[in-house]
Amino acid sequence: MENQDTAVQVDRLVELIIDARNVVVFTGAGVSTESGSPDFRGPGGIWERFDPDDFTFQKFISSEETRKKQWRLMREGLITEAKPNPAHHAIAELDRLGKLDCVITQNIDNLHQKAGVADEKVFELHGNNNWIKCLGCGQRYPYQEVKKRIIDGDEIPGCQSCGGILKPEVVFFGEVLPVDALEQAAAHSRNADLFIVIGSTLVVYPAAHMPVFAVNSGASLAIINIGSTPMDQQAEVLISGKAGEVMFLVVTQLKARFAG
Repeated sequence: MENQDTAVQVDRLVELIIDARNVVVFTGAGVSTESGSPDFRGPGGIWERFDPDDFTFQKFISSEETRKKQWRLMREGLITEAKPNPAHHAIAELDRLGKLDCVITQNIDNLHQKAGVADEKVFELHGNNNWIKCLGCGQRYPYQEVKKRIIDGDEIPGCQSCGGILKPEVVFFGEVLPVDALEQAAAHSRNADLFIVIGSTLVVYPAAHMPVFAVNSGASLAIINIGSTPMDQQAEVLISGKAGEVMFLVVTQLKARFAG
């Protein structure tokens, strides 16, 4: 993957990380797909097999048929037994090196935490698919527990405490983002002096406001992504490549610099 231009950009990013006090990492689907997690919008993604219009929050709470489709989607592999990949491990290594303020993620797979980043440093703008919550009484269930019920033939699992509607703790179309996570992510973005985008096309809002907040507050911007983004022209570092490969190079150089 590495060519001369990539090597120059990686060197520049390493220098920016070393000089920075508050490094914020923003991750999108391009990080999770390298762990085998299914993409939504890309070729072969979820929305080529399912109609996204069937997955609005309003339809979910009002239609048993929509809820049946949601649980079928989960049974067919929306959640995989994915493991952190080199990109997740590299971001966790930034934390161990004392260079990570926080991770802001559009992903719902919990892989940053599995790689070793503390819960309190991960702001999940679109929720976390490892938990299922009752919309009636608020009871929470681990995903694996509900998945077993689906596999055993329960097409629309309900709350075992109150009989209410169960819903994955992820943000559906037409549903507001978690206010606390959004507010904290915005505050950290405005306080960053280096904002690193990894694996996001920056077209999904309000999540894509985060790098705008950072740049408008004076932060340096680095983008690692396959394909262009609306903020490419504002990036001091722009690398086209796989998240895991690029971040492995970055962290390898960082560790060498810290060891030296």
